Amino acid sequence: MLGTLIATAGYTSGCQTSESSPATDGRIINAQPPLTIAHRGASYDAPENTLAAFALAWEREADGIECDVHLTADGVLVCLHDKDTGRTGDGGGEKGTGLIAADSTLKELQSVEVGAWKHSRFAGERMPTLAGVLQTVPPSGRVFVEIKAGLEAVPPLLAVLEASPLEPSQIVVISFNAEVVRAVKRGRDDLTVNWLTGFERDDAGGFTPSIEAVLEELADCGADGLGCKFIPEHVDADFVNRLTDAGFGFHVWTVNTPEPALKARSLGAQSITTDRPGRMREWLATPRTAASP
Repeated sequence: MLGTLIATAGYTSGCQTSESSPATDGRIINAQPPLTIAHRGASYDAPENTLAAFALAWEREADGIECDVHLTADGVLVCLHDKDTGRTGDGGGEKGTGLIAADSTLKELQSVEVGAWKHSRFAGERMPTLAGVLQTVPPSGRVFVEIKAGLEAVPPLLAVLEASPLEPSQIVVISFNAEVVRAVKRGRDDLTVNWLTGFERDDAGGFTPSIEAVLEELADCGADGLGCKFIPEHVDADFVNRLTDAGFGFHVWTVNTPEPALKARSLGAQSITTDRPGRMREWLATPRTAASP
C-alpha cells in the first residue's frame, strides 16, 4: 500500500450538475467550473489555519475552506499543519521547534500566538479548534478537513462532525493516510472521503505513483476520490479519464497561478485548492454554488 505517500498538504464525485466538453483526446469529460477551496484559509494573505484566514476566505467568496487538524494530548482536534508550533508560533521560527501538538494540551497550544509570523496586524491570533472552525462555515459553504494525525484522531473527528450543524454534503474528509481514509469511511459512509497523494520522479523519468497504483490504493481504502498535487505532465487527460471511468472524484492542490488553474478546469477537476481564493475565482469566473442537498 502507498499509505502516507509523498505528502505536503491536499469533495465528492457527484455534487455538481455536469456540463461536458471534449477532452484533448476526444473523450468527453466533466467541464463544470471547479469549486474554489481556500488552502488553510486565504493563506496567501493571512496566517494559515487561523480564524482570520478562514474569515478572509469567506469574504473572498471561496466555495470552501481546507484546514489541517492534529489531535492534542487531551483529545481535542486543533487546526495546525505541522506537528509542532515552531514555524507559525510566537512570531515564527523553525519547524521541529516549539510545542508538539500530540504532546500538548489545548490550553498549552492556545497560549502560543500564531498570527504575527505572517504580519503584525494578525498578532494575537490563537490556534482554533476544528469545532470552532466548523462554526464559521456558511450554509452554502464547504469544509475540507485534512487529518494530519493517525487513526487515533478518527473517533474524536466523527464526534465533532456529528455535533456540527453542517450537512454531510458540506463536509469532505481528506488524508494522505489510507488507513485513516478507510476508518473514516467505515464510520461515516455518508461523508465524502478522499485520499491524497503527491508525485515524485522515478528512475525512468516518469512519475510515481502511477495511475495504476493510484487506482489500486483508492479502491483498497474505499475512498470516494483523489486529491492530488497538480502536475499536468503526469495528471493528463488519460490519467483523469481512467480515474473518473473507475468512479472516483478528481481534485487538485495547491494551485496559485492562472495557467495550471485553467488546465485543471479543462481536465474536469471538481475542486482546486488554492492559497488565493479571490484570484482563483477571477481566473475561473466561477459563480458561487450551493451545497447539494
